[in-house]
Formats: sequence, structure tokens, C-alpha cells
Amino acid sequence: MWRKVANLRAESNDWSFGLAKRHATTKRPWEAEMSNTGLAVFDETIQLTNIWLKDLMEDLGWEDRHRAYLGLRLTLQALRDHLSVDEAAQLSAQLPMLVRGFYFEGWRPAHKPVKERDPDIVLAQIRDGFRQNPTDEPINAAALVAAVFRLLTRRLSAGQADALRNSLPKGLRQLWPEG
Repeated sequence: MWRKVANLRAESNDWSFGLAKRHATTKRPWEAEMSNTGLAVFDETIQLTNIWLKDLMEDLGWEDRHRAYLGLRLTLQALRDHLSVDEAAQLSAQLPMLVRGFYFEGWRPAHKPVKERDPDIVLAQIRDGFRQNPTDEPINAAALVAAVFRLLTRRLSAGQADALRNSLPKGLRQLWPEG
């Protein structure tokens, strides 16, 4: 190897080893315009997540982005726990990367799906997730779940949304709005 390098250096008479010189205006991919995070994939998932949150906020008439994030997270995690491991993974593949992260946060796939089928218990769990501050106004968990399900219907492929709805236990499927 060293002989090849030495021969190339001798032939080219410089340290470029015969490589063509780049023009000063040519940018490498990592030298492209700086973004908010420095990585386009991160900027894209932040933008897409904000679009999802904005859609949810508009649907619910909310102005608090953190509240929308919390509602989306709690609902998706409750949904995830009622899916088989394969179904949960299939759904995650269609979520924005950032949403996928909080979707899987705290997940323990053993013993999934959970056996609890009563929608009132699921709604109570979501309501309890909002009770971080006693001064927070109570939420309508059924309206939140319906809004998240509408969001999934709009954002997932039609086949995935239908398959997801049909894979839910009957009690939870009743929370998915028609149309």
C-alpha cells in the first residue's frame, strides 16, 4: 500500500494523488445551507410533527401546543398497548420519526396487547395523564381520542388506517369516528 501511495505522489508531484481539483463553489452535502438542527432529516420530522400537532389543535379548537402533544402522545400510547407487537410496529412505520419516538416511549412489548377492552377505562387513563396540574382544565377524553383517530385517518395510507381500525378490540373501535 505504501508503495502505491509513494508512486502516486511521485507521479502527481503533489499531495492530491492525482485527484481532480474541486471548484471552490462546489459544496459537499454536509456543507449545504445550514438548517435549524443541522440535519435535514431532523428538520423534516420536526416540521411534520408540528403539522400533525396543528391539525389536532384545529380539530379540537385548542391553542396550547403542549396540550396537543400530550394528547397525541397519551392517545397513541394507549392505542399502541391494545395492538399486537406486529401491528404496533406497522403503525410506527407510518408515523413521523419524532412521533414514533414518543409512541414507543416506555413501551414494554411483553404481554401485549393488553387484555383490557373497556373504552371507559382507556379514556380514564388518558384523562389521568392530563392531571399533572390541579389547575388544568379537564379534557373530554372521548373527543381527544376521536380527533387523534381522525388525524390518523387523514395522515396514514387508507389501507393502513382501515387495517388499524379493524384490528382494535370492539370497545375501542367504537371510539373511531365513522367516515
